[in-house]
Amino acid sequence: MTIHKEGYNIIATFFLLLGILNVTVFYFTNTGIIFSIFLILSILFQLLVISFFRSPNRIPVQGDDLIIAPADGKIVVIEETHENEYLKDKRIQVSIFMSPLNVHINWYPVKGIIRYCQHHNGRHLSAWLPKSSTDNERTTVVIEKENKTPILMRQIAGAMARRIVSYAKVGTPIDQCQQEGFIKFGSRVDVFLPLGTEINVKLNQKVTGSQTILAKLPR
Repeated sequence: MTIHKEGYNIIATFFLLLGILNVTVFYFTNTGIIFSIFLILSILFQLLVISFFRSPNRIPVQGDDLIIAPADGKIVVIEETHENEYLKDKRIQVSIFMSPLNVHINWYPVKGIIRYCQHHNGRHLSAWLPKSSTDNERTTVVIEKENKTPILMRQIAGAMARRIVSYAKVGTPIDQCQQEGFIKFGSRVDVFLPLGTEINVKLNQKVTGSQTILAKLPR
């Protein structure tokens, strides 16, 4: 287990701020009890921030016809819907909700070439809400497989998340389970799959990024 590079600056900033606050409390309080309580709370908060940016060592599950979970979390949507941004047709949407306690790294669910990548500014509604997929801040990435099948992946910021990081660049070949990006402090990832795809997960099932098989593509 290591710390992800996206957390270096934030962890250092919180460490400095909490250090200054603890020194201030130490000099301006009359009792050691108040300082001790504040110190304990500061340590717990710093550990929580560090846990947000943990980067586990995992051996990825791979398969040309497999869709691998792009994030840790819980399955909150499995439904047929119309994807309006890029694909412009009906797809099976599978959505994973990432709680503050989950690993926040995102992985590519398939191998292919990046054909589209677009960041959209938006609101910060709860990621549980259906409108979050179209109204919230989000980044959409489309991966085209060797057989020309496009798979759309969407990172969505939630009520707590305030920054989406995506490493995707149009025209770049990527590997299955390669790191795609990071959602700082949350929150949801949608995957849009071709009709006829065999879904291997159920609603409310917990999944692990780069490990859980979400679905199997039709041949």
